[in-house]
Amino acid sequence: MAANIVLVENRNDWRPHYPGAIIVSAQDYLGQPEYHRLRDIRVINLCRSYSYLSMGYYCSLLAEARSHRVIPSVRTLTDLSSKAIYSLNVEDLESLVKKSLKKRAGSDPKSTFVLPIFFGECKYRELQELARHIFDLFRCPLLRVEFRLQGNWNISAIKPAYLHGISEDDESSFITSFNNYVTKRWQKPKARNTAKYDMAILHNPVEKLPPSNKRALQKFITIGEKLGVNVELIEKKDYTRLAEYDALFIRETTGIDHYTYRFAKKGESEGMVVIDDPDSIVKCTNKVYLTELFLAHKVPVPKTVILQKTDVKDLRGLLADLSFPIVVKIPDGSFSRGVFKVENVQQLKETAGKLFKESDLIIAQEFLYTDYDWRIGVFNRTPLFACQYFMSNKHWQILQHGPSGRYTSGDFKTWPVEDAPREVIQAALKGANLIGNGLYGVDVKQTDRGVFFMEVNDNPNLDAGVEDDALGDRLYHIIMEEFIRRLESINKRLPNMLPA
Repeated sequence: MAANIVLVENRNDWRPHYPGAIIVSAQDYLGQPEYHRLRDIRVINLCRSYSYLSMGYYCSLLAEARSHRVIPSVRTLTDLSSKAIYSLNVEDLESLVKKSLKKRAGSDPKSTFVLPIFFGECKYRELQELARHIFDLFRCPLLRVEFRLQGNWNISAIKPAYLHGISEDDESSFITSFNNYVTKRWQKPKARNTAKYDMAILHNPVEKLPPSNKRALQKFITIGEKLGVNVELIEKKDYTRLAEYDALFIRETTGIDHYTYRFAKKGESEGMVVIDDPDSIVKCTNKVYLTELFLAHKVPVPKTVILQKTDVKDLRGLLADLSFPIVVKIPDGSFSRGVFKVENVQQLKETAGKLFKESDLIIAQEFLYTDYDWRIGVFNRTPLFACQYFMSNKHWQILQHGPSGRYTSGDFKTWPVEDAPREVIQAALKGANLIGNGLYGVDVKQTDRGVFFMEVNDNPNLDAGVEDDALGDRLYHIIMEEFIRRLESINKRLPNMLPA
């Protein structure tokens, strides 16, 4: 696991009664050759200033250049210097401020309040949730948050705080927070201190139809540990922490206009191994793109027409080759959402009119009913699992959505890949390989007319008790082993990329 070093400009800033730690002067870190060569290092930068081109700024900048994990990052320093308070969770932060401080009254309607935050902790229990949330947005070791009462409490400033400025009253809070941060966040108990890599799994604990259930997520954690990977579940609020990890595995429904895509882009820019990668998200989440891709490569698909808003007046003419019922789709729907079956011209016009309010292009497709769809999991251009997803009872889709977010689903049967129909597996591989070498769920219909390719999903379900029904824990091993292989490949390339 990574070693931790604390950077200070003046060694006296680390007072004698502070916890034992590896203390390094900023001057030595910047100038001594041995620090250039260190690998697997985590740096806690506690310099006296983080202003642009200061000693503290250069420590964070060069730590990132040396592939040392550093807090605060240059991105954090830039955000703080520009007072970019309202970031990814702006609405959550505002509501949390009001909730946390509503009982803190002031006699002066212009009252102010200052909250010191050390490594995400504060000395006020009722404000701890708020402190952690602010720290997750701005991962600076020491923060000073200023609040102002203007009818409601609002944040007026978030600034870095500095080691030499800690008051005697706050010393015990600093010591406790530092110890908690180092032991709980950055180190594992000695008995388990064997992890070579750190992986973040992005999930949403309140998502109604997540791509992995809780048991599957736990299996990734357990098997990752056995293979030397420290796996941690993260959420939307952990965006600013992403650079702490070596790999990102997105187990939340993805979308272009969604924070999952920003996570993928950020992870890619940090040089992490990322699944789902941004390119796969862009390609797979739009059915118009997939339709054009399949047609261009002569992949067998149902008869399909891409419609524009201007086509509304002549829908029946444009769809002359299709007989009712017809399936109408919005390009970026998922989990059977945005997919409608229309029985006549009137329904077609009404449905198309509604969908054109959301998208300039929609898809009309011939209706091919089957009792089930094949879902072939493909990872790194290799088939991983084969499932039959059966249609919901008395319904034409696998998922039947009802009121208030309720839904019902059909049954399933999971097959060993070698026992699934060969033509289905081959069709799935052909379609997935047009996208890339990521993790995909390929939907295929098997009919009397042959095999028809439906779509490629960049974020396929991996649920314990379903997709792992044939492989068992081996499914999770395969995925984690591929992450490790890719991480090892990056590490082998790094020496040739570093300056001599």
